[in-house]
Amino acid sequence: MKTLGTLLKLILSVVCILFTCQTSDAQILRKLGKVAERAAERTVERRVEKETSEKTDQALDSILEPGKEKKKKKRPAQQNDTTDENDFPETDEQNSSNTSQTSNETIPQSIKVYSKFDFVPGDTPIFVDDFSNDFIGDFPSRWNSNGSGELVTLEEHPNKWLKILPGYKTAYIPDITNLPDEFTLEFDVVATGLDNKTSSQSYLGIVVSDNNTFKKGANLGLVEYSFCQFIERGVVVENSISSKRVIRNEVGADIRNVVSQKHHVSVAVNKERFRLWINENKFIDVPRLLPSNVQMQGIKFTLRGTDTEKESVLIGNIKVAKGGVDLRRQLLADGKISTNGILFDSGSDNIQPQSMGIIRQIYQVLQQDDAIQLKIVGHTDADGDDTKNMKLSQNRAEAVKNALVSIYNVSSERLSTNGKGETEPIADNSSADGKAQNRRVEFIKA
Repeated sequence: MKTLGTLLKLILSVVCILFTCQTSDAQILRKLGKVAERAAERTVERRVEKETSEKTDQALDSILEPGKEKKKKKRPAQQNDTTDENDFPETDEQNSSNTSQTSNETIPQSIKVYSKFDFVPGDTPIFVDDFSNDFIGDFPSRWNSNGSGELVTLEEHPNKWLKILPGYKTAYIPDITNLPDEFTLEFDVVATGLDNKTSSQSYLGIVVSDNNTFKKGANLGLVEYSFCQFIERGVVVENSISSKRVIRNEVGADIRNVVSQKHHVSVAVNKERFRLWINENKFIDVPRLLPSNVQMQGIKFTLRGTDTEKESVLIGNIKVAKGGVDLRRQLLADGKISTNGILFDSGSDNIQPQSMGIIRQIYQVLQQDDAIQLKIVGHTDADGDDTKNMKLSQNRAEAVKNALVSIYNVSSERLSTNGKGETEPIADNSSADGKAQNRRVEFIKA
């Protein structure tokens, strides 16, 4: 009996526990239902807020940035969907845009910067020297100096460079005499070791004189530009007429960043007129710097104010040429011109930016007369393989055409190209001067 009573009490306890659990579950479920309801409400609110925000953004874009299309969403990848987004065909507008971009990418930014460059080099070389026939450590054989200097190489810049040293009366003189009334001078410059302590009196000078000796000429024109880094110094221009100074001036220009890197200097002498460019910028244009009716005999380079212990100024790729006249009139009058003033990197069809002065003049002729069509013919010197030179000359002609089309928007239908390689030399290929004459580009009215 006692056992039965105990069993009944146990069964009653289990029933009570089950009843209590069921009641508790019902309460929990009711609470969970309310929580789910509130979560669903918050989800709906967030979704509505997101949709409203996107619509508001679109409305604001249409007001603040009219014409801007909303970027398409990337299609989510689906299982068994192997189609790549790049497989979709492009529109005509996309194709046009891509073609234009590709065309522009073929023209380096440096070329575009020179698009308004108006220097035109002479077309008959008088003196060309890249020091290729001289030995490192020697003074170049085609130069003279009353100081010292030597040929060196630079890891970051190819070819050989003449390291010149400062001195109050030190001059570096290329072997040139009897300069014509109209000629051009070009050369590259590299300066090393410049810093905020570089002297404000550090200047590289270019002198055109009535003699090619170490004496100061009675008649001369002088331009000097500064390598100073801590203040702006600019460019000095000076002359002497019959041993009397007439002009002395310093043109303000901040060229500190320019001279701290490799740069190209161009000089054009047209009788009395003297012009100087550093890279694409013209700094000096004096109508009567040089004397009239006096033949200039020599070009001299001078350097002053640099620290020989830590600073170096080096020059290279020197070219002096007769001419530098207006090629536009010659092309219109004669129907053709030949120029070696369009320069390319060695063994390449990459146009050097300083060549853009000539290409710009060709563009101006085409702009003046819509009926003119031109054939562009490339020529090389005899160095290297004949077949490669033939292809190189064709590629260089194409590069000139591409510059006219891409930079100046000349119709490609007005231009044709041809390459002659080394088959039509006009000078001896055994000298640097002769090779420079043979590396040329012709423009022929078709």
